[in-house]
Amino acid sequence: MRKRLLSLGLALTMSIGALAGCSGSKKTSWKVTCPWAPSGVAAVVSQKAAEMSTKYSEDTTLVAEAIKGDAATVNTWVADTKANDPELVFVGEGLLSITSVLDPAKMQFTYEDFAYVENLYSSIFVLSADAKLNINNISELESYVAQADEISVAVNGATGSEAFLAASLFGAMGAGDKVKLTPYQSAAEAAQAVAKGETSFAVSHQSQILETYQQKGVTIVCAFDEKALEHGPFAGVEGVGESGYPYFRNRCFIMARAGTDEEKVSQLKSLYDEILADEEVVTWLQDTMLLEVDTMSKEDVEAHINNVLEIVNEYKDIVAG
Repeated sequence: MRKRLLSLGLALTMSIGALAGCSGSKKTSWKVTCPWAPSGVAAVVSQKAAEMSTKYSEDTTLVAEAIKGDAATVNTWVADTKANDPELVFVGEGLLSITSVLDPAKMQFTYEDFAYVENLYSSIFVLSADAKLNINNISELESYVAQADEISVAVNGATGSEAFLAASLFGAMGAGDKVKLTPYQSAAEAAQAVAKGETSFAVSHQSQILETYQQKGVTIVCAFDEKALEHGPFAGVEGVGESGYPYFRNRCFIMARAGTDEEKVSQLKSLYDEILADEEVVTWLQDTMLLEVDTMSKEDVEAHINNVLEIVNEYKDIVAG
């Protein structure tokens, strides 16, 4: 009888310990809100990161959510989210450096409302040209610009990153008065417009112009970066920075609410860094999405925001009219 009681007591003790262990290892799910197109680049990459999160963490799960809304979505997120809530959101230069200058009334938040976690990726935009123009590099583009009466460029939205990259390139060439920006409802539509003959040029993500390029409908003139592209089907395409022209990458910053514990932010950054260092993710980003792994410090982020602000302030008259 005594042995039976001891056995029952031991079993009860182990059961309590197991329950305590389960309680102590409770997982936290962080909802990651993408305030842009639900089928867009950021939403797709966010879903990939969420799928990989279980591989690198036993107690933190990322849950991707995409809601079309841009500034309105982020306004709601900031209003409803408190420090240490398990909520993350994406913001980028479109809001922090463009909307903040051209239409600040849309924003009920500032950079100070966020705690920076990591940069999910960088997209290096490219300039494509109607194949009939036979423009294959920056030198040939400069020659075309010098004699053109009008320079028509397809862009995603009237005042997006693509519009400012186009304005800054042609504006820096001294042709700002010749530029005609034609906005489309999506980046994919803008990328296709040049092949249809609706415009002479387009600024787009590499992935969105690839099919048209493969069908010989366009040439790829240059990339909006400091040097030539190193990866993917457009490897070797000149970077505008090599010729002294302004540029910026399109970036996707993962943010927590300001005031969130530094330890939590650090743990989230480490998780994203592990995901972004995974060979499967690196290959997928480079070969399928045509994006760059580009982890950044808080100082890097602030330098990026300020660089884009300078470009916006210098070329806003071309974009906004």
